[in-house]
Amino acid sequence: MDRTRPNIVMVLADDWGYGDISCLNPASKIPTPCTDALARESMTFTDMHSNSAVCSPTRYGVLTGRYCWRGALKRGVLGGFDDLLIESGRTTVASMLRDVGYRTACIGKWHLGLGWVHAKAPPRNEAGFLPWDDANISIRFDQPLTAGPHTVGFDESLIIPASLDIAPYVYIENGRVIDHPIGRVEASKFPQFWREGSCGWGVQHETSLLEFTRRAEQFITDSARQSPDRPFFLYFPTPSPHAPHVPRKPFRGRSACGVYGDYVVEHDWSVGRVLAALDRNGLTDNTLVIVTSDNGAHMRGSAFDYERDYGHRSNHIYRGQKSDCWDGGHRVPFFARWPGVIKPGTTCDQTSCLTDLLATAAEATGTRLPSDAAEDSVSLLPLWRRDGQASATGTVRNREAVVHHGIDGRFAIRQGRWKLLDCAGSGGWSLPEDSVPPGAPRAQLYDIQADPAEQHNLFDQRPEVVDQLLALLHRYQTQDRSVETA
Repeated sequence: MDRTRPNIVMVLADDWGYGDISCLNPASKIPTPCTDALARESMTFTDMHSNSAVCSPTRYGVLTGRYCWRGALKRGVLGGFDDLLIESGRTTVASMLRDVGYRTACIGKWHLGLGWVHAKAPPRNEAGFLPWDDANISIRFDQPLTAGPHTVGFDESLIIPASLDIAPYVYIENGRVIDHPIGRVEASKFPQFWREGSCGWGVQHETSLLEFTRRAEQFITDSARQSPDRPFFLYFPTPSPHAPHVPRKPFRGRSACGVYGDYVVEHDWSVGRVLAALDRNGLTDNTLVIVTSDNGAHMRGSAFDYERDYGHRSNHIYRGQKSDCWDGGHRVPFFARWPGVIKPGTTCDQTSCLTDLLATAAEATGTRLPSDAAEDSVSLLPLWRRDGQASATGTVRNREAVVHHGIDGRFAIRQGRWKLLDCAGSGGWSLPEDSVPPGAPRAQLYDIQADPAEQHNLFDQRPEVVDQLLALLHRYQTQDRSVETA
C-alpha cells in the first residue's frame, strides 16, 4: 500500500466545542458515540487551536496555511454576498493535491466569499465588504459564479454560501446556483435562528446536514468505483452544530442539552456516516481522516446559556467561547486517524494549529510547496509517525508559537506554557473592551500549564515574559510568515 498518497478526508464542524464530545469531557450532556469510536482509532490532540475564533478566517487558514489577518479580512466574518477571500493564484490544500493527481471535492458550508454576478454595482463599506442584508443587492442567480471552490482547486463542489443563518439560502453546485430563489424567508429567533433573506426553493434548514452527508457518502463511493487508483481529498465543512439548531426528528430528545445538544448528536451521526462509507468501500486502511472544528462553541448569548440551563460546558474547562481570544474561543477537538501510520488510541499535547493542514498534506504526499505558500503551516506528520521521524520533503519546519485572533481583531500569542492576550478583554463577545472593569491591566498573561482556565493574570508579575511575547507577536505581524521554509 502506497502510504505517500493516502486519501484525505477532513470533517470541519461549525462551532463544535471541545466539551461537546463525551470522550473529551466526561461531564458532557451530549452522547457522541461515533466520534468516541473514532478517537479510539486515532491520535487525539489536546492542545489544537483554530487560527481564529470565528469561521471565515479559520476556513481561510485551513485551506491556505496562512493566518487570515495577513490578508483583507482583519476582523469579523464574511457575509453571504462577499467576494472570494482567497487571493488569486494562492496555493490551497485542494490546488496542491489536485496538481499531484488527487480528485478533490468541497461539500458543505463555504463561507469564504464567491464570485457573484451582480446586475448592478453593490454597495460596499470602506474595507470593500458587502452588507449582509440583500435589500440593495441584485444578484444574477442564473449566471455561473466567477469564483468559489471551483476556482481554488476543487474538482467538485456542493455548498451553501455561508452559515445557515446568513442569506442567500441557496445550494451551489460546481459554480452554479441549482435552486434559484423564488422568495424570502422571514427571520427566526433562537434556537432556530436565521436572518431574513432570499431562499431557494430546494433549501430547508432542517435537512441541510442530511443533504451534505449524503453527497459526501456519494463522493466517497463514486471515487472508489470510478477511479480506484486515484486518491481523493474530501473537504467536508458541515453546517452543524452552528445555529440554526435544527435537529431532525430522529435526533430530538437524544441529549440532555436541548435542541443544541440534539443537533450535536446529529452531527456526530454525520461523522459516523462518512466513516462507514469509507469502510463499505474498503478505503479505511489508506485514508487519513481528520475530524475537528472551526472554533469553539457559542455557549451563551442574550437568549441562551447552555451552562446555566443544562449544566453543560460546551468548551469544557476553557474560558470564553466562540469569538474570544481566551482558549474557549479557539481550542478545538481534533482527531487524526491513519491506519499503519498513526497509533490508535494515542494523545498529543503539542500546541498545534489548523493552518497545519497544508504543510501536513504536502509532506504526506511527498510534495514540495512553493516558497510563497503555507506561511503559517507546520507538518504534523512527525507527531503522527510511529518511529517519531519526519520525512524530509522540504516543506515547512519549526513553529516558535501560535497566534490566536478574536472576532474584534485582537491578538493573542501562545509559546510553550505562556499565553499573552494583547487586550484587556476577551477579544470577542464574552468581555468586550468597553466592558473591562476600570483599573484592569491593559493585557493578559497566563501560564497555561498551571492555569489552563486562564483565571490568574500574571501580566504585572512577569514583565520579561510579556515583553518577549509582544516582540515575537510584532515580528509575526510585520513579516510575511511565522515559520521558516526548509
